[in-house]
Amino acid sequence: MMLVRGIESDAERSVRIATSPEGLVAIQNPSCAAAIWHREPLASFQEWIDHVPAHKLPMTRSILQPGAVRRALYELCQASGLPECEHRNLLVDDVSALAAMFSELTHAEYLRLRLDLVTTNACRKFHVDAVTTRLVCTYRGTGTQHGVSDDGDDPERILTVGTGSPILLRGTLSPEVPRSGLLHRAPPIEGTGETRLVLVLDPVTALGASAQPHTIH
Repeated sequence: MMLVRGIESDAERSVRIATSPEGLVAIQNPSCAAAIWHREPLASFQEWIDHVPAHKLPMTRSILQPGAVRRALYELCQASGLPECEHRNLLVDDVSALAAMFSELTHAEYLRLRLDLVTTNACRKFHVDAVTTRLVCTYRGTGTQHGVSDDGDDPERILTVGTGSPILLRGTLSPEVPRSGLLHRAPPIEGTGETRLVLVLDPVTALGASAQPHTIH
């Protein structure tokens, strides 16, 4: 197994690499299994978020309308004790912008938003999510890993999405055509002392009685 750090634009024919958010529209093409917006985090922001005490980082599992994300994140940061500063504002702004962009791409009336702190080998098995489309952006720590497998085993060649780069992944509810064999996982970090802060967005097109808008701290 070969582990490759970073992004290579020709690594998989089903993965599109964008240098701007507009390029993520490629995920709407049935032959696209994933689209990555390759961007470099602001150095001062990355330095800040990498050194925030883990217990002060915001965590949530929420169902929200896209327009409510900014306010919800502000309140979440207040509740977690994350001090107000320019970099906290950048975090709130970026998550809000990604939520707005994702809802427009997927035509979602609501979003399922997760901000997770990860210190274990969560989802370390390579898989495809049981969703239509998912956005994942790792703000702190090692990014999502992906690779192609023809038989469902672990890919021989594993690529790691850069920290701060959003990846859109097509799920089993909207399979790519033709099938690419692209799988992904959260990187195995248990025992390394690493703490990841990961944003996950899923579209919610309609709400049932058991899934009304809410925010969970």
